[in-house]
Amino acid sequence: MRAVVIGAGVFGASAAYHLALAGVEVVIVDPKLQGRATAAGAGIICPWASAVEEPGHYALSTAGARYYPQLIDRLAQDGETDTSYRRVGAMIVCADAAEMDQAERRTRARAEQAPEAGSIDRISAREAQALFPPLRDGQDAIHISGGARVDGRKLAAALARAAERHGATREDGAATLVVGAGKVRGVAIADRVIEADQVVVAAGAWAPALLAPLGLSLAVEPQRGQIVHLRSAGTDTSRWPVLLPMSNHYLLAFDDSRVVVGATRETGSGFDYKVTAGGLAQVLEAALSVAPGLATFEHLETRIGFRPMGPGLTPLLGRIPGLDGLVIGNGLGAGGLTMGPNAGRLLAEIALGHDTGIDLSPYDPLRRA
Repeated sequence: MRAVVIGAGVFGASAAYHLALAGVEVVIVDPKLQGRATAAGAGIICPWASAVEEPGHYALSTAGARYYPQLIDRLAQDGETDTSYRRVGAMIVCADAAEMDQAERRTRARAEQAPEAGSIDRISAREAQALFPPLRDGQDAIHISGGARVDGRKLAAALARAAERHGATREDGAATLVVGAGKVRGVAIADRVIEADQVVVAAGAWAPALLAPLGLSLAVEPQRGQIVHLRSAGTDTSRWPVLLPMSNHYLLAFDDSRVVVGATRETGSGFDYKVTAGGLAQVLEAALSVAPGLATFEHLETRIGFRPMGPGLTPLLGRIPGLDGLVIGNGLGAGGLTMGPNAGRLLAEIALGHDTGIDLSPYDPLRRA
């Protein structure tokens, strides 16, 4: 069996890896487009703290968090140890006491059904600041020991390399789908065709344009996110927990004295790849209001990613009735790095014709708002 996977973000790279593990001949096709969400994203794996209630989204998020340790162990067996994944814990912070109480009740209730969430503890302002030193004075927190973080670029690269160790090959370039007799039969790149038994489209916000010539209307649009990277040379940030204010913004740290602050959510942005003064100001203002100690950090870069936003928060995942050989995965939105590795595994199972163990009807790829 041969499968072509279009897209080498974490979703596509995971699908390719799991297909290769199953012994499938895999070709990864990646146009290397500017603004891929995975390349910009800093992954927060802490779904139990989320205020999102949509069942399909939450189910994939919690399954994604649960799957991470198994995946990281499997990648290590393939020689991939630089994935950046680490359980550093997470802290919910908020100036409003009533909101904090509500968040604590919600997180505790969810953690009862998710042992991987670890312990949920209300900690003092002093304890919170000891864990995340730039945090504002007087801010207590809800600490979630099972929270983790990951760098999207590193994880996707590790998945792709591991897939190649299991026989996958890579092709750079823009692909078009080749269709005949009611079946997707492969892809065309430039002047040649790569035939395939299955084509997995995990092309993010660019997938609608890829599928449109087939008469398929995918309800996905790009949402620009501007994500700021700061650094304090010589500061050991490797164990700082993820910081979750009760807003769209977040802070997390990596091993190289780096703190990442995100992110804008600019619906209607199209594919306008640029850092804006307003976006940068919004992110920095949100960061410094929560962690004023970051004011002395150096600004390293601002990354831009176009999140694939679907109709609602529940992702798009599955096949198209009447069109064999095509599997679609999309619409992960802001949760791509939480859901992506496990969702990619599900895409591989669908392509292989296996039972995924879940009801896929809520994830209908052609679902409308």
